[in-house]
Amino acid sequence: MDKNLDFTEKLVHINRITKVVKGGRRFGFSALVVVGNQNGKIGVAHAKAKQVPDAIKKANELARRNLIKIPLRDGRTIHHDIYGKDGAGKIKLRSAPKGTGIIAGGPIRAVCEVLGIKDIVAKSIGTSNPHNVIRACLKALSKQNSPKNISNIRNKKISEVIEKRG
Repeated sequence: MDKNLDFTEKLVHINRITKVVKGGRRFGFSALVVVGNQNGKIGVAHAKAKQVPDAIKKANELARRNLIKIPLRDGRTIHHDIYGKDGAGKIKLRSAPKGTGIIAGGPIRAVCEVLGIKDIVAKSIGTSNPHNVIRACLKALSKQNSPKNISNIRNKKISEVIEKRG
């Protein structure tokens, strides 16, 4: 069975690149794509080609090659509030209660949708450049700690780490 069947792809940004040559202008296109299985796996890629569909296809293949696993709480939100920064891209992600939905702007919304996050509040601060925003978002998501990780580090049971709600 092909592993690539259950992945969703989202095109985040297309850019037209112009190269001025002796005969006029040559156009190229670059595509920024996020790919995910809606269950905690995500890949991001940027590719260039002479035509838009080729650039998108290239980016999708690249994204599928470098997937990373992100831990999710109850398969619907993040474990705790996180802040991420990459270049000028700054991002604040907050976990949200069931039924909140994805409250986030363009690039972050695409990341959350393909990742399988259903409830989150996110704010992009500073730049609106999709490349930097997505990199900041991935940095933030990969730096979050799940109770499983913390229990392994502290040599305790997961039930000892998770706070009891009474």
